[in-house]
Amino acid sequence: MAFRKALKHTAMVGGGAIATVFGLSQLIEYRKTQARLAHVAAEAELRVPFADEFPSRQAQLAALQNTEEFDVLVVGGGATGAGCALDAVTRNLKTALVERSDFSSGTSSRSTKLLHGGVRYLQKAIMQLDYEQYMMVKEALRERANLLEIAPHLSAPLPIMLPVYKWWQLPYYWAGIKMYDLVAGAQCLKSSYVLSKAKALEHFPMLKKDKLVGAIVYYDGQHNDARMNLAIALSSVRYGAAVANYTEVMHLLKTKDPQSGQEKVCGARCRDVITGHEFDVKAKCVINATGPFTDSLRKMDNQETKNICQPSAGVHIVIPGYYSPDNMGLLDPATSDGRIIFFLPWEKMTIAGTTDSPTSVTAHPIPGEDDINFILREIRNYLSPDVEVRRGDVLAAWSGIRPLVTDPDSKDTQSICRNHIVSISDSGLVTIAGGKWTTYRSMAEETLDAAIKAHGLSAAPCKSVGLTLEGGKGWTPTLYIRLVQDYGLENEVAKHLAATYGGKAFDVAKMAQVTGQRWPIVGKRLVSEFPYIEAEVLYAVREYACTATDVIARRTRLGFLNVQAADEALPRIVQIMGKELDWSEEKKTEELETARKFLYLEMGYRSRAEQLTKTTEINLDTQEVARYKKRFHKFDKESKGFITTVDVQQVLESINVQIDENALHEILNEVDLNKNGQVEIDEFMQLMSAVKKGQVSDSRLAMLMKTAEETLDKRGPVTVDRSGGGF
Repeated sequence: MAFRKALKHTAMVGGGAIATVFGLSQLIEYRKTQARLAHVAAEAELRVPFADEFPSRQAQLAALQNTEEFDVLVVGGGATGAGCALDAVTRNLKTALVERSDFSSGTSSRSTKLLHGGVRYLQKAIMQLDYEQYMMVKEALRERANLLEIAPHLSAPLPIMLPVYKWWQLPYYWAGIKMYDLVAGAQCLKSSYVLSKAKALEHFPMLKKDKLVGAIVYYDGQHNDARMNLAIALSSVRYGAAVANYTEVMHLLKTKDPQSGQEKVCGARCRDVITGHEFDVKAKCVINATGPFTDSLRKMDNQETKNICQPSAGVHIVIPGYYSPDNMGLLDPATSDGRIIFFLPWEKMTIAGTTDSPTSVTAHPIPGEDDINFILREIRNYLSPDVEVRRGDVLAAWSGIRPLVTDPDSKDTQSICRNHIVSISDSGLVTIAGGKWTTYRSMAEETLDAAIKAHGLSAAPCKSVGLTLEGGKGWTPTLYIRLVQDYGLENEVAKHLAATYGGKAFDVAKMAQVTGQRWPIVGKRLVSEFPYIEAEVLYAVREYACTATDVIARRTRLGFLNVQAADEALPRIVQIMGKELDWSEEKKTEELETARKFLYLEMGYRSRAEQLTKTTEINLDTQEVARYKKRFHKFDKESKGFITTVDVQQVLESINVQIDENALHEILNEVDLNKNGQVEIDEFMQLMSAVKKGQVSDSRLAMLMKTAEETLDKRGPVTVDRSGGGF
């Protein structure tokens, strides 16, 4: 009786937002039990046609072409599209999905990597008494809990600190964060708490000390977004969906309804982007889940339809891991222009972002230098003056386009709520637009409910709640230990494989080549400072990777973490893929160039490279100029005005340092602005000025020449008696 009263009371105030302690504790247990039952029911009822191996991409294309008619054709392979495909196929609907690029190649791989309800949306809901936003936060918090359960290898709770610099803000922010906990109810990850100034600095020593009052810590989820998207798509394949990336919709197919005479969408004309082959895919229902390109597909259906999406660009940067603690993020709730900035540890690096500004729709968004510098300025405001925030520390940067749903006349994207809409056109095209990453599953459920009703499809109830995603089965926090013990992998590599592939990590380990070393026994790294191994490239092909960009951007996250490291890994990646996919030499060259263009434009390599140019102003004082000239002439002994790899090699040999000739050529090439095979003294001065201003960091040539000079100076001149008295 007490439980029913508690349940009734909780339902009246928003499903768990406020309740008695006794009633809420029982409700939590009730909901946990319901979640477990849903999980068990979902797992038990489903057929798994591809339990062992995935069908090849060629087999999937054949299924798309040879199936007489699908129940559902989903267009778009982002989180929402993949979610729709998984929801549909697990309802026993004959399901197809096509994506014109790679899975998660757009917005879904370029997020803040958070699974969250939206603290700022809750603030707006309370301040503006907006019930719709309140319910959106509540739904997102429920979905956050589900995602953490169904993909434990790809997601985890993350504490986020909100530093407070004014006394009056402490109770204000505390009340808001506590409300966030209460709205989460049974899905609250961990209770938020207040930290004193001393404790805040203990947890986050990089934080600015001046005027710091204390901090509030709350919990949200974090995930590997591209891998999560891929896990959803691969799960739909496991359950029998015909799924193909690099398959573009050319136009929609239509037929006349014999009763009404009205045209109805009945499929799509598709093109295999890789071969150019075109074919028809027939379907009773077509779902438009194309994110920022929503209106493009809607206009294929009806040229007169009005736009419903207003795209907004969000830029993120990646900086070294030492900028943040390993296990705690930071939230800047009020930047200089009112936007929120997150500062989060991710994959042993630090992500900072995001911006929010109107943009045009493009498949290849480019991070702007203004946005990068805005984020760096905001970081400086919160970090200790002891921490020099340098432009040269930006290892990668990207821009993601949010498909915000808005009135066509609205211009302010910052005030747009990230709600979603499901609409059905007169011809039957089902469109799901808006929303956010965390709510992809509930958006898919709502979309399929609407599609089933509109098209009279015969389907089972939704089974996606509690349905474990690809890799989730068999994963445990200690799985990596078995990888180390059974295969002889490095500890760091084993942890990475377990966190990326979950229970499927053993399949990757089996493909790893023997190193020939005492340790590790297997698992040759693609680059020394990251745990990605060559076997992952082979496994990526099994996961439908078709290009080198797919590997560096979405199967691994190397391109998002460090553009230079990704560039170094590319030749080996192309070599492995070329052998596996039987690429010609021309195809290998094309893949290398395309992937490097992706890094250069979309991952911020251009912005990084442009920090050192011929036109950069040299900002060195007289003493610095004299010091660097002296250093340069230790290498340029003949006073030529330039140095070559031969000059550097001679100095290194004199101090017993060995560097591979190819590596030395790469080191000089980074500074050789006119690419003439030599570094002139003015280029060296440009480098040292850029290093001083923080525009360039981790310059291998600058560090090498400094170390060599210090070693030579320590030795000093050789005395006459030590040289044998001249004889």
